[in-house]
Amino acid sequence: MTATVCLLGTFDTKHEEYVWLRDRLHEAGVDTVLVDVGGYSTKGIADVTAAEVATAAGADLGRLQDRHDRGAMMEAMADGAAHVVRRLCARDVIQGFLAVGGSSGSSVAAAALQALPVGFPKLLVSTMASGDVRPYVGETDTTLMYSVVDIAGVNSVSEQVLGNAAAAAAGMAQAYHRRRAAAARTGSGVPARAVAVTMFGVTTPAADEARQALDELGYETLVFHATGAGGRAMEKLVSSGLIAGVLDLTTTELADELVGGVLSAGPDRLTAASRRGVPQVVSVGALDMVNFGPQDTVPDRFAGRDLLPHNPTVTLMRTTPAEMAELGRLLGAKVTAGGGPSAVFLPLRGVSAVDVDGGPFRDAEADEALFRAVRNAVKGSGVELHELDAAINDPGFGRAAAEELHRLISFTEEDDAS
Repeated sequence: MTATVCLLGTFDTKHEEYVWLRDRLHEAGVDTVLVDVGGYSTKGIADVTAAEVATAAGADLGRLQDRHDRGAMMEAMADGAAHVVRRLCARDVIQGFLAVGGSSGSSVAAAALQALPVGFPKLLVSTMASGDVRPYVGETDTTLMYSVVDIAGVNSVSEQVLGNAAAAAAGMAQAYHRRRAAAARTGSGVPARAVAVTMFGVTTPAADEARQALDELGYETLVFHATGAGGRAMEKLVSSGLIAGVLDLTTTELADELVGGVLSAGPDRLTAASRRGVPQVVSVGALDMVNFGPQDTVPDRFAGRDLLPHNPTVTLMRTTPAEMAELGRLLGAKVTAGGGPSAVFLPLRGVSAVDVDGGPFRDAEADEALFRAVRNAVKGSGVELHELDAAINDPGFGRAAAEELHRLISFTEEDDAS
């Protein structure tokens, strides 16, 4: 039972290093698939050539070379690399991933790394690994190793660093391969009934109640703090097939993306469950607010808006009726975009702890604009709409949403079984 590691890199500039890594991996007892993203390679060591990578991106390598535009070449290679490794992983051709590079090579490798599911072994050795690594890691469980010296030949220092990288990649790939083989034999593996719940400080009571209900129903509950990174991490886990259902109580990151706050999870927030057909229950938690840093960092264009210092480092800004209407339209469009079972829960008496009677963000007009837009968006779609005469944190709301998610998951499992 031999594992295979994908070695991906710019073979035109790092040929010597990748031959050396390939040999070390073979010595460690694993096979390799070499993917060239260099664009100008002349030595044929690749199993997947740069031309094939370009084709995967819908580009032509010859035309890219004729343009002499390094940026365009790297962009195409990154896109193609993501397609290639995603396909290799889906077909179980590879059980591990290793790349080495400087800034350009690391940026191309990052696209491939972020295309791989959570739990799949991935290692990047980079000259950039001692700085801001978010562009390379994203929401993946990537292992980073600083190269110490530049990736420019194999010397007494790089031999130790790259040797450790090869050993680590081989070990991870072998362990992953054994784990998958054992799961296939026994029918075990990642819990099929892991569910995701989103929360924020102002929706914590609802999330806690939902989590307790889900735990009682036998689920493994994973809670994600809706701070941008939390939402992206949840979407990644759903896309990786590791989540059986989503209780998206707190969709506040949509407001930051729309209005320009600091906690956006990007345009793909609230898309993975619909795309994969994963059962989801969605609510409108904390859509009454956009997040900024300290009050003096709120952009001047928001002068005169309703602000609420949450703590010394976080300032909340109340969303307007127009913004709430657009958020309702966006939320409804995202939830109805896929084929999986979905439901939306509306808390008619307030969407956060500060949007209740007597609260600093209470604005019934704005909330009604949100609710009306959601109703219009889901009408006739098959998405179930539940309107509760309660605020989101009132006792019973979180439990009702959790029980609805359980019903949708159970229905899906019964349908699959038949």
